[in-house]
Amino acid sequence: MRKGITVPAPAKINLGLRVFPRRDDGYHDIESIFTTVSLCDFVTVELYDGLDKLNSCDVECVGERKIELPAENTITKAYKAFCVLTGNDRGVRVKVDKRIPAGGGLGGGSSDSSSFLKSIDTLLSTHLSRQALDCISGQVGSDVYFFTSAQYSAEVGEFLLERRFAASVKGRGERIEPIEARNDFSVLLVFPGVSVSTPMAYGLVDSAGMRNYKNDVHLVQTYCRPVREWTFENDFTVPVAEKFPKVGLALESLKAAGADFVDMSGSGSTVFGIFDDRERALEAKKKLDSDWRTELV
Repeated sequence: MRKGITVPAPAKINLGLRVFPRRDDGYHDIESIFTTVSLCDFVTVELYDGLDKLNSCDVECVGERKIELPAENTITKAYKAFCVLTGNDRGVRVKVDKRIPAGGGLGGGSSDSSSFLKSIDTLLSTHLSRQALDCISGQVGSDVYFFTSAQYSAEVGEFLLERRFAASVKGRGERIEPIEARNDFSVLLVFPGVSVSTPMAYGLVDSAGMRNYKNDVHLVQTYCRPVREWTFENDFTVPVAEKFPKVGLALESLKAAGADFVDMSGSGSTVFGIFDDRERALEAKKKLDSDWRTELV
């Protein structure tokens, strides 16, 4: 039995994000295209020896975007659900090399927990089914469904760094329909330097009132069009940009730098520009680096 493993945890961006009225259970239905990008955390999981660490899950966050994690976080939630499902009582030590910004709409915490699940499943040879993994995902967070689907689709962890995984995501996030991922465009991320909590963002959208959607707008069909013809809209973008002006400034900077499409990812605050030519993306990065923190993915 292996005692340790390291798995990449990729970030995602949203291409279009429709948010529907709050449900009776407190969740919102959404419709979106999720696609992974090469920016990622790295999650290392090791098994403890001995009886003094039974049922323990010690999580340490390191790296350039190190943050203080609460005692209960996405990884400890996933661990508890995993133990209940499998009967495991082995203690684990988890180290997260953090590179995805927290509160940025890139799904870092959800991806970390999904990569943790893949690691612990491999280390303990539990061979959990897709149904079992989805059961755990639902107890951790809505975005975890997508990342678990991405991990489940990969034969090796490196796959998620070498190629994108994309899916149509609906419901609270549990309805995942993988689609053929496009690798013919470059993504330039811009970090405005503000953190947007998901509950706050949903509150802003709820306060903005009902959205009207045209029946002829199909997200998957839009995704297949040339980037310059994309008509995606993120329901979070306008209210979040009004609350945090830096988000709007970052979007305008990307437009001025020549991006073929710009928007905010998830509930914010990271914004992105899509370029159908990598050289133009590199030139845009050079222009923006003096004013913003950027990442070409």
